[in-house]
Amino acid sequence: QVQLAESGGGLVQAGESLRISCEAASGSTFSRYGVGWFRQAPGKEREFVAGITRSADATKYADSVKGRFTVSRDNIKDRVYLQMNSLKPEDTAVYSCAADRRWAFVVTQAEEYEFWGHGTQVSVSS
Repeated sequence: QVQLAESGGGLVQAGESLRISCEAASGSTFSRYGVGWFRQAPGKEREFVAGITRSADATKYADSVKGRFTVSRDNIKDRVYLQMNSLKPEDTAVYSCAADRRWAFVVTQAEEYEFWGHGTQVSVSS
């Protein structure tokens, strides 16, 4: 089992950058888990944003963020990062990280992830 906590959210203006983090509780073998980032805006369904395999040998992005967002991980620090550049107002949402150890590839379906953080708010003003 792994406990996840997101941090780094905030309010920025359109065009600016933000980096959010997903940290696993100490004692977890976070390097054994693939991680996905999801977001949910008010009145909208949760959607996949980006994901990374446990060894960071593969990443995947939603078309809406491709070229602007970068997912990475530091398995020594038990952290996964989402660097978000050229932010747009439509990126405003609660961003959550999720982890699962079953898959060797990036999974985009939320229901396939077993463990979730509580989320961090990202707001982008125009």
